[in-house]
This record gives sequence, structure tokens and C-alpha cells, in this order.
Amino acid sequence: MVLIENMTKKETNSVLKPADLEAIERVIYRNGDDIATAVGRAFERLEEKMDAAESRVLVRLTEIENGLKAELLTLRLLAEGDSEVVISE
Repeated sequence: MVLIENMTKKETNSVLKPADLEAIERVIYRNGDDIATAVGRAFERLEEKMDAAESRVLVRLTEIENGLKAELLTLRLLAEGDSEVVISE
């Protein structure tokens, strides 16, 4: 309550008063479990997003690798003369 009263005053003081700090500490202490749960869930969501991004990167790298393998095979066949691949304009 003290914090709210100090916030609604016309004069702005940029320094928190001891009563304000005590009020904040009480709120954190009383809601510590909720805060810990919220932070834990935030980290879980972040981990899920990182896993999804990693999966997308790996899928894309596999696609690139497969494309390179196909290109190398084509070039190898051309170099060996075992292919009828025609390069045109």
C-alpha cells in the first residue's frame, strides 16, 4: 500500500524509500512459489523453442546435404563419361 501511495504523489522522487523496498520484499516473499513457477515455465518454453529451432536447422542441413550428394554424383558421372547428362544454356 505504501508503494502505491508513493507512486501516486505529484512529486516524483526517483529513489525508492525503505518502506517501498520492504513492500516489494514482502510481495516477493509471499509470492515466491508463484514467481519460481513462472520463471520455470518461461525456461521450459524457451527450451522448447530452442529444440524446435534446432530441429528445423537439422532438417534444412539434411536437405542441403542430400542436394550436394546428388550434385556430386551427377558431376562424378559426367567426369567418368558414364552419363548422358546434357548441359544446355
